[in-house]
Amino acid sequence: MGAGKSTIGRHLATQLGKRFVDSDRELEARTGTTIPVIFDIEGEVGFRRREALLVQELTQETGIVLATGGGAVHDPDTREALKARGFTIYLCASLADLVVRTRRDRNRPLLNTADPRNRLEELLALRDPWYREVADLVVETGRPSVARVVAHILETLKAIPEVTGEWVFEDTPRGLA
Repeated sequence: MGAGKSTIGRHLATQLGKRFVDSDRELEARTGTTIPVIFDIEGEVGFRRREALLVQELTQETGIVLATGGGAVHDPDTREALKARGFTIYLCASLADLVVRTRRDRNRPLLNTADPRNRLEELLALRDPWYREVADLVVETGRPSVARVVAHILETLKAIPEVTGEWVFEDTPRGLA
């Protein structure tokens, strides 16, 4: 949450000539409502169920760069789908950066608490091992510009033998997640 998945994903998709999909925005478009409303009506459990089904579907598509919601890794089946069906990049940032990036965003139900910093710290401690479990590449998004992060990702992808050629840069059964 706040590491830059949507922003970096959008730029990466442009550079790769792929379609960008943000699973949170896709869920909102399909339900006709916002994530906070889904949380209000169905709770986190209901939201996570919807999210898991959507990510299962989206990871079967080709030719996309997918930005999952920050908590998608809670679901073991989602983690398995990310590992098996895509080249997964974990964009990580320090707690201090996450606090700054999310402090004014009211569209994050899990941070609607008296102590958002503490909540972010808890979420990071819980999720970081899962992110690392599924990641083919870990990229720090702290201080570099979006352009530099994207350039670093592209250079890294070119240097990985199984990611070069048609596997990533053309429509194939395995895209970027």
